[in-house]
Amino acid sequence: MRLSILGIALSSNSYYCASLSLIPPISTSSSSSSLSFSKKFTPSASGKRNLVIRGQSGGFESELKPGDLMESEKEFPEFNRNLYPSIEPYSSGFLKVSDIHTIYWEQSGNPNGHPVVFLHGGPGGGTAPSNRKFFDPDFYRIILFDQRGAGKSTPHACLVENTTWDLISDIEKLREHLEIPEWQVFGGSWGSTLALAYSQSHPDKVTGMVLRGIFLLRKKEIDWFYEGGAASMFPDAWEPFRDLIPENERGSFVDAYGKRLNSDDQEVQYAAARAWTMWEMMTAHLFPNNDNIKRGEDDKFSLAFARIENHYFVNRGFFPSDGFLLDNIDKIRHIKTTIVQGRYDVCCPMMSAWDLHKAWPEADLKVIQDAGHSANEPGIAAELVAANEKLKHIKKGA
Repeated sequence: MRLSILGIALSSNSYYCASLSLIPPISTSSSSSSLSFSKKFTPSASGKRNLVIRGQSGGFESELKPGDLMESEKEFPEFNRNLYPSIEPYSSGFLKVSDIHTIYWEQSGNPNGHPVVFLHGGPGGGTAPSNRKFFDPDFYRIILFDQRGAGKSTPHACLVENTTWDLISDIEKLREHLEIPEWQVFGGSWGSTLALAYSQSHPDKVTGMVLRGIFLLRKKEIDWFYEGGAASMFPDAWEPFRDLIPENERGSFVDAYGKRLNSDDQEVQYAAARAWTMWEMMTAHLFPNNDNIKRGEDDKFSLAFARIENHYFVNRGFFPSDGFLLDNIDKIRHIKTTIVQGRYDVCCPMMSAWDLHKAWPEADLKVIQDAGHSANEPGIAAELVAANEKLKHIKKGA
């Protein structure tokens, strides 16, 4: 694809030109696709600013006339796309959210900055120090917490009183505990599911959202990844996952794994947890990531990750209907949001981001042409940082 833009008239005959091209995503090296544009400045007959843009893709040309675009380039600033340096929390603690559960939380960045809450994936994945790097620590008050049963939260891998609605309640309890009136919400994969559910429940508490790897927890999404669809792309990773289950139980792998993950025999639990987790870790990147894959070998991590994920998937996210999150978009339509989606995401395929985009065209959809699912892939990480920078720019201008 080649895009050219012919642009804004100035009072002189000078011009500025820059090249823009979109590079096909598949190659033998891990290069990122790039997008740039060409702007030519020529004087108009009236001396006023005029703007003409021509775009071409696959032989198709279009032209935008004056008034079709924003008036000033200052509305398109060059946002930082680089991850921020590692930082340590300035405070952390544990919050008792029920008679059973206590959740770990931490704060880093600017104690007086704009609050942002990070919602991790899984469910059951827990947070990591690298999660702080998506946010400008001079501007943001960065809040991370481990959801029920995950990470440092206790009891570990516990499924009792562990539903989407319990987690939404916990987010509100944490917000109140930290005395935060409202905050920005950031979530990827299951974190995007929880972010949508939370914001639809408490739209007045959300200043903006950044969502990645959209997961709406519909039956077709679960079936794609756990019942054989994604196996067509990763047959080598699928077979160990499949082979743990006897043929007579393969009518529903989610149910069959649920039986084993809730077995009275801990070794049966661990074996199922390792297989379940390894399947996801091996499919989460466009290019294999050995560090990520090794997480499947960690019994403690795998047990929480697999048990809690399976628990939520068996129960369809505890939502009252399959399309619940899409059906309630009107509640959050006003919230400034960026959706970042890897084109080749196998865990949460792009159909879900596209369905969300169609239901919510006001949100900004960024499709990363050379990426899979993980937030740590270069193209995705860059767009996540830029999305936070955009919301920072908006907040500063408010």
